[in-house]
Amino acid sequence: MEQNFSIKNWAEDDKPREKLMLKGKASLSDAELVAILIGSGSRNESAVSLSKRILSSVDNNLNALGKLSLKQLMEFKGIGEAKAISIAAALELGRRRRAEEVVEFQKITSSKAVFEIMQPIIGELPHEEFWVLYLNNSNKVIHKSQLSKGGITGTVVDVRLIFKTALEQGAISIILTHNHPSGKLLASDADKDITKKLKVAGEQLDIKVLDHIIITETGYFSFQDEGIF
Repeated sequence: MEQNFSIKNWAEDDKPREKLMLKGKASLSDAELVAILIGSGSRNESAVSLSKRILSSVDNNLNALGKLSLKQLMEFKGIGEAKAISIAAALELGRRRRAEEVVEFQKITSSKAVFEIMQPIIGELPHEEFWVLYLNNSNKVIHKSQLSKGGITGTVVDVRLIFKTALEQGAISIILTHNHPSGKLLASDADKDITKKLKVAGEQLDIKVLDHIIITETGYFSFQDEGIF
């Protein structure tokens, strides 16, 4: 029995491009959006079916899909280099958009607010990064900067640079943050040591260290919330 896999043979409402035009982008499923990116499937599989297959391999998790390399994407039958690049580029744009959606000068009212700022920036990285948020007297973020990449030790965290930047920015307080690619929400001895060191240094300059927050892809650990401060 002949089967019509091509989107051209579907009902009008089932065509992703036409559906987007008629009903809006929010009406499309993740698979339909990916199908638009890849444009076409193969002789035996529609673009939507191929997209569903790709998404099911990562448990329909777009964050996980965004972590796949071009080589991994090209392992799917029907995905060549051009289609893999389209998927990777679109997901990277989405990640950058999330990062930019965090409004500068956002007021920090909780550790969750810090997580929402930093998760799009460092939550999905395969390596550790240490960042500092600089706040004014209204607890609003006036500046944020990456201090280091790699493990958190006294050799990579430059205490002088942190407070030099704080003085230049006119910051009243700072919040320390770094990610754990392993996903473990536990503070190491090194994390605790550098936090204590920075707290003591801040007291000398009347710049308060408000918190140190460990970020993972899906959660966070706050020194303040956990009573470590």
